[in-house]
Amino acid sequence: MEAELKFEREKRSGVVAIGTYLFDAARRLGVEVEAECGRIGKCDSCAMRVKEGSEFLSLVTERETEHLNAGRRKNGERLSCQVKVEQSGEITVMTNKKKEEEKPKDEVQTEEYRKQFEELPLEKKVASLLELEAITLSETFSFVINSPSHVVSKIMDVMAQFGLKLEDDDKKAKRPKEHKTEAKAPTAKTAANSGSAANGKTRRQNKKDNSDNNQE
Repeated sequence: MEAELKFEREKRSGVVAIGTYLFDAARRLGVEVEAECGRIGKCDSCAMRVKEGSEFLSLVTERETEHLNAGRRKNGERLSCQVKVEQSGEITVMTNKKKEEEKPKDEVQTEEYRKQFEELPLEKKVASLLELEAITLSETFSFVINSPSHVVSKIMDVMAQFGLKLEDDDKKAKRPKEHKTEAKAPTAKTAANSGSAANGKTRRQNKKDNSDNNQE
């Protein structure tokens, strides 16, 4: 099942699956959302106003009541990291206007370099790009040559497994406690079926042993 989601300010829209958090839906549709707390519901930086379709969303969580006062909640504001789509329907959202911030020093320098590069003649642009490519290739080959292949392979495997575990743990940690479900314990019926299967296997083995003895 899916729901249609519209971000009015950015003029972006798309279809998202039931169970998707507004925060994730926004990112998938190319809408930038701030998350100063790491999207764990400890700030209001990811807040956005639901203009239409609030009935298709999950109920307000404890974190939302902590960081959004009654007036903001009445106005339709929700923490996008805490609210998820629960039913099919059309949902219209208005993100909060972003505060104008000074660009970091690195970004300013990058912009200056880009402008300088654009002003260069074509021949110098090509020469600069070739020089950068040569430096990059040289550093890459040097690293590969000086690293035993089995060590590199082992490191990559460990990093991949560790990365998957971290991603899974991170997703679970960021869910609101209202949306977390405990793993179900094995039911009595499942245990009984397992016991029956084990007993059946034992009887078959005994029957086979008796048959072998008779043949002897």
